[in-house]
Amino acid sequence: MLLEWSFAIFSGLTLGMAAFLVAAGLTLVFGILKILNFAHGTFFMLGAYVTYSILGTESASMAAFLLATLAAGVVVGGAGWATDLVIFRRLRDSDYHYTLIATFALLLLITGLVKIIWGLDFRLVRPPEVLETTWFIGGIFIPAYSVFVIAAGIVVFLILDFGLQRSWIGKTVQSVARDPWMAEVLGINNRVVMTAAVVVSFMLAGIAGGLLLPNQSLSPALGDVFLLLAFTAVIIGGLGNVRGAFIASILLGLIESVSTVLLPDLPGISIFVALIVFILVRPQGIFSGAQ
Repeated sequence: MLLEWSFAIFSGLTLGMAAFLVAAGLTLVFGILKILNFAHGTFFMLGAYVTYSILGTESASMAAFLLATLAAGVVVGGAGWATDLVIFRRLRDSDYHYTLIATFALLLLITGLVKIIWGLDFRLVRPPEVLETTWFIGGIFIPAYSVFVIAAGIVVFLILDFGLQRSWIGKTVQSVARDPWMAEVLGINNRVVMTAAVVVSFMLAGIAGGLLLPNQSLSPALGDVFLLLAFTAVIIGGLGNVRGAFIASILLGLIESVSTVLLPDLPGISIFVALIVFILVRPQGIFSGAQ
């Protein structure tokens, strides 16, 4: 029993960090541009396909894996710049309905292009050999890849949190997010800051796609499951709040893994129950307001 619960908690932390890796870029762009990007999961999936195109399905070295992941981030970041230029920049002062429609159309467009370029076949990509190791500690099986995902999630959170809260870049970004007009009066180039936020958001999606690619069934539908988790984490954590998204992601991962032990016949339902409860009890999220 102890082994089962320990494994459930560890699996929950892994799932939570995976959700945060996707939610990080989603909450960043909403916190600054107030755009809820329905296509975010599609660009996560695109990052996974770019990484696959570089590495193939066989196990690569750790260095090659990390370089391919960074390359995916650069490619998807470039796509983010184009998206901002063509879509987001034109809709910044528009009603939110238009941004929802535009990002949904973008989701369909990118998904269609991925199907044309890579096809519909499922692919399984092995992690680097060093991450295929499994440790047995205290009666618990601990996969090295899971430890890597948890560590990656923590590192991304610390970088974002420090960057937004303690650096001059973060203070500039917060100024634009809170009062764009006053920021412009003070000499801040709002367009540059907002474009940079979009590019970083998309880069995070691409990097997350590369990092989470191993042991996933790579297909055009890959982004859907993670996008659902990420959206739920962003809503529960507080729209636009990185700390809230981080805590909510961990909470959702633990809820999902523990519920599989308690309610094995009802997989996946716990996340929706948690979302409904939070909307009823605390609709503004754990932390209200953007960072």
